[in-house]
Amino acid sequence: MNWLSNIIRPRIRSLVGDQRDVPENLWSKCPECDGMLFHKELEDNLNVCHHCGHHLPIKVSKRFEILFDDGKYQSVKAPAVPHDPLKFKDLKKYTDRLKTAQNKTKSDDAIQIAKGTIGGQKAIIAAFNFAFMGGSMGTAVGEGIVRAAEEAIKDKAALIAIPASGGARMQEGVLSLMQMPRSIVAVDMVKEEGLPYIVLLTNPTTGGVSASFAMVGDIHISEPGAMIGFAGRRVIEETVRETLPKEFQTAEYLLEHGIVDIVAKRGELHDTLARLLSLLMDPQNKAAKKKLNGSGKKSAA
Repeated sequence: MNWLSNIIRPRIRSLVGDQRDVPENLWSKCPECDGMLFHKELEDNLNVCHHCGHHLPIKVSKRFEILFDDGKYQSVKAPAVPHDPLKFKDLKKYTDRLKTAQNKTKSDDAIQIAKGTIGGQKAIIAAFNFAFMGGSMGTAVGEGIVRAAEEAIKDKAALIAIPASGGARMQEGVLSLMQMPRSIVAVDMVKEEGLPYIVLLTNPTTGGVSASFAMVGDIHISEPGAMIGFAGRRVIEETVRETLPKEFQTAEYLLEHGIVDIVAKRGELHDTLARLLSLLMDPQNKAAKKKLNGSGKKSAA
């Protein structure tokens, strides 16, 4: 009698089940600590590694559910733009790359817009999907930022941008670079109406996105460990001929140096935004602030 195959193996199978019934995609590995993550547990933990706290990418739709009150929101359609204005082709046609990204993400482009309430206050969120061509900013993204700003002004709502991008989209050349000043103008429109503009920086936020609307928020929040910067670490080191600190361009480094205001874990973001919007948009808080400013001016006179 073979006790290994006839006794031990059946007992193990009775404990773990038939391996043929186990889905191949049951586990994933944390890119930070290499810890094994059970997909169900990872999803329940908002795509945050329970071993080291590393924040993995999360779908835009799930991010909307986390941030908006009771997970309820309404999608806002961004204006349509020409798909291939420069008829660009490298190893593949730009139109083919767009179709591949659209089929993969089930999204028209790298930005999605939604509106709802956060802590009872109206808010418009424009969030990037890094899975769509690295969250690169082309004309569609520029139009999305403008549309989100217009929607915020119309609804008297706060505008919240959530970038996750490698920068400008090279296949659209100068048209992509033009979205940098356009996005700044859109943000200024919101600020001129006295409405809050908050940026939630996620991993990564780089290139033309970080050099435009992503770094002009009234308040900058970041998820832990997010990489935030313009040029890459190697390029900077070769330019300045110095070795940069290990934590350079991380959310924590920028918090220490006053560029980021708050670093908050993903599970804390709704409450953090709710507190900020209550302070910035609640009529009673505004009245108290106005009264305080008025008394201050009077005493100074």
